Amino acid sequence: MTRRAVIVTHRGRRAAVAATREAVRVLESAGIEAVLAAEDAVATDLPEFELAVVLGGDGTILRAAELTRGTGVPLLGVNLGHVGFLAESERDDVGEAVRRLTEGDFEVEERVTLHVRVLLPDGDVREDWALNEAALEKGDRSRVLEVAVEVDGRPLSSFGCDGVVAATATGSTAHAFSAGGPVVWPDVDGMILVPVAAHALFARPLVVGPASRLALEVLERSPSPGQLTCDGRRTVEIPQGSRVEITRSDVPVRLARLSPAPFTTRLVQKFALPVEGWRGFASAGVDDEADRDEAVLDEAAGGSNGQDAAGAGRTGLDDEVGAR
Repeated sequence: MTRRAVIVTHRGRRAAVAATREAVRVLESAGIEAVLAAEDAVATDLPEFELAVVLGGDGTILRAAELTRGTGVPLLGVNLGHVGFLAESERDDVGEAVRRLTEGDFEVEERVTLHVRVLLPDGDVREDWALNEAALEKGDRSRVLEVAVEVDGRPLSSFGCDGVVAATATGSTAHAFSAGGPVVWPDVDGMILVPVAAHALFARPLVVGPASRLALEVLERSPSPGQLTCDGRRTVEIPQGSRVEITRSDVPVRLARLSPAPFTTRLVQKFALPVEGWRGFASAGVDDEADRDEAVLDEAAGGSNGQDAAGAGRTGLDDEVGAR
């Protein structure tokens, strides 16, 4: 049987052409057929494949997650964007990263996703999913959105706002982060609810357990209808009187990991966090001066150039996903 790998790339990036050629070369040298996903491709357009290489930023990885959903195929992300929280490697390492993928030299990290169910006033039901977040925002930019929040079948509060973001731990560093939500380690199995510009005394970010059921109702009296966007890619109009239910999905996204580096290291690298003066080497098992210098470089720089660090310090969002 022919072995295949799908390549999903951000064709608007200059580095994508060279990176794609290099990935194809490494795949073909390993006897694996490379299938390049078209810009408008859907999952049914692709033949069966066992590996996925993603060349771009977090937005490109979200697109690849759509194409591979339910297949169990691991995604290897190579960052060509500004931040690339979901990516495993940087542009300079694409050849080695793809080689290790073809040889099975990687671990698989499963990321929780959300199941989203929309009940419209006319009785119509829509269903979707999200890896990062499902964001309910006001449809009329000049008006306020009135929502009621429900947790586990009980009302929690109602308020006027610009919107409400329901996110996974993975999405905590994306839209939810820019809206003032907490950074949540990706192995935390739960959901986050972050009101956006709420006119209320109690409208704090919430973190609930994996079995919880969240619901957002756009009240009949709301001056504005709503608009629901999943992962910044798929949008549903939410008129007054609608209900949006969010639960944990049983279908994860599987990411190929080449390094056991902890999430703390990823945060330091992507946000260019200041770690100068840290003296935790003894507890980290670093002995000599040379190793200490290397550890500082690995922790604080992470191979990112100044341009990447500047982009990371702004919002922690890939430019494809945007602040939304």
